[in-house]
Amino acid sequence: MPPRVLVPIDDSPQAEKALQFAADEWPDAEFVLLHVIDPVEAGYSPSVLPSGSEEWYEQAKSNAEKLFAQAREAMGRDAETRVEVGRPSRTIVDVAEAADVDHVVIGSHGRTGVSRVLLGSVAEHAVRRSPVPVTVVR
Repeated sequence: MPPRVLVPIDDSPQAEKALQFAADEWPDAEFVLLHVIDPVEAGYSPSVLPSGSEEWYEQAKSNAEKLFAQAREAMGRDAETRVEVGRPSRTIVDVAEAADVDHVVIGSHGRTGVSRVLLGSVAEHAVRRSPVPVTVVR
């Protein structure tokens, strides 16, 4: 049975590099592409979404579908896709547990100094908490 590899994607160059690395490293794998919609990035509180949030969410889902289409084209194959809402660091680990994957490949966003301390690192959280091995691609 081929391995299942989870690749979280966003529109960053690091995510593109992670996707390409995963496709090259595991040519026979089944891929699960994950896009996490983070309401906090849009300025919304996790507990209270203002009016208009439905339109924002639909736009975010549409953007995710575009990312998935670009990812499939870059990989040259189909892949399972998932859109989740939440904190990316926690959601990636939750999906790694729930989706029965064998490996996670994630792009590093290269945060350093104060930014890394204040915001945390999604990749670092995944490395520390994931139930499966994680490869961080620069």
